[in-house]
Amino acid sequence: MGQDGEREYSDAQKWMVIKGRKWRRTDPELPEEMVAELKSHLGTARNAVRTAQKTGTDEEVSAARNRVSIAKHGLGERGDYWWQMDVGQRIARAEESLDRLR
Repeated sequence: MGQDGEREYSDAQKWMVIKGRKWRRTDPELPEEMVAELKSHLGTARNAVRTAQKTGTDEEVSAARNRVSIAKHGLGERGDYWWQMDVGQRIARAEESLDRLR
């Protein structure tokens, strides 16, 4: 445990490397059902980006990318590092993202 009773996380819990590039992992403290819903929104948004790039306007591409960003923030993969926040803040961030995506 770290300061204030918070868990400490190893680099392997914080990061993954894919094709030599380091990516932030999803926050492991988020409830499973919350992660599943955020990842569903993320997949839908990524599909919308691909579709908009082929047949849409710049505004549609931008809106779809914004939804990707919201989902990734909720998962803890963007924004403040989840391991530097307390669990309550992390769950609140995910809930806020879900509210914006619903």
